[in-house]
Amino acid sequence: MSLPAALPEAERDIDARFFADWSGMVRGVPGALYRPRSVEEVSAILRHCHQQALPVTIQGGLTGLAGGGVPADGDVVVNLERMAQIEHIDELEGIMTVQAGATLQAVQEAASRAGWYFPVDFGARGSCQVGGNAATNAGGERVIRYGTMRDSVLGLEAVLADGTVLSSLTRLVKNSAGLDLRFLFIGSEGTLGIITRLRLKLQPMPASAAAAFAAASDMHALACLLRDLKRAPGVNLTAFEFMSGEFVAAASRLAGRSCPLDGRYPWYVLIESAEHAESGGALQRALERALESGRIADCAVSASLADTDAFWQLRHSIPELLAGLKPTVNFDCGLPWAEMEGFVDRVNAAMRARYPDAAHLFFGHLGDNNIHLMSGPHRVEDLHAVEAQVYAQLRGREGTISAEHGIGFIKKPFLGYTRSAAELDVLRRLKAALDPRNILNPGRVLD
Repeated sequence: MSLPAALPEAERDIDARFFADWSGMVRGVPGALYRPRSVEEVSAILRHCHQQALPVTIQGGLTGLAGGGVPADGDVVVNLERMAQIEHIDELEGIMTVQAGATLQAVQEAASRAGWYFPVDFGARGSCQVGGNAATNAGGERVIRYGTMRDSVLGLEAVLADGTVLSSLTRLVKNSAGLDLRFLFIGSEGTLGIITRLRLKLQPMPASAAAAFAAASDMHALACLLRDLKRAPGVNLTAFEFMSGEFVAAASRLAGRSCPLDGRYPWYVLIESAEHAESGGALQRALERALESGRIADCAVSASLADTDAFWQLRHSIPELLAGLKPTVNFDCGLPWAEMEGFVDRVNAAMRARYPDAAHLFFGHLGDNNIHLMSGPHRVEDLHAVEAQVYAQLRGREGTISAEHGIGFIKKPFLGYTRSAAELDVLRRLKAALDPRNILNPGRVLD
């Protein structure tokens, strides 16, 4: 039996990059920083913190927008950036074992070298860590085809608050031997344990993608187009990314991205379909029918990889928009398709009336019910009121205040808008059972 690892030495002279994440929230200066290299070191750190009742802030790539990785004065920070190994790839079955600190891009590239494909993807791929992706159940741009991070995790290893190492590193797609413990930690935002290792399900390399950029008159037309494309023979949707006309105009102004279509339209959508040789042209044929029926107003079909890249560069203008419109409030709401148009209309009208000098940019992943809003610039003292204005429109509409970013600190006051009292009570019971001294990411998600 191996002996428990000794407590590694803490860093006391802490670089300011560990003080904040992409949300812009700053809460204080941590008292100690640990960057462990093994699960044994994580266990020793948490065992020490549990014994001393020291609050722990868990950090991945610090790309979050909900403030979940932001420490308070005196917190112990555990950052997993040194636990970044791709440990093993089963090339026969398409399964990867990886440490939680590996970046999403490193996982994607390792899968590709092995002849496989890891489908979870978003713009922060070079910085975000897969452990953090699992802890927030991140989604991204391929959810319509492959699901969220939850759907790509076969098993995981986590360290509990008292230092216990819980290994649930199954490699099986089907396992009905009791409760599936991985789902306690996926989406828990580090409040129940630190994910240290994951076993990921890889996918076959997709066929070449056909891409298009279309314009529509309203959100309902986009929803109908998505329904029609999902039904169309030979169309195998891998992305359906919508953007408001204001988003495209702002991306053109602040990021230098040009719109592929002439004219100004209320809504645009970037569409990708993985098309096999026998169904080649299926997306173009379906879009021609949509044009003839008036479902869409205009359309450009990619003729080259350069065209496709230009489409995606427009959609990926988020960093430039965040920089150009800060301070911003960033939303990632979820709603049934039938509720989306009314939600956008109500929020847009209310925000324009109350904050006429700010930009209100809508975009998102319609196929997985996820609608984003970037609103700014705002005065810092108005940020909470902006959030309340938007989240109030979600009550009673079977929606969520967070489809993929998580709750963290920033969205915590509004969690009850879309989760019932009974649900919140069960979440509190789980927290009390697994972290009775409340040391793991205290104050996140729930008080």
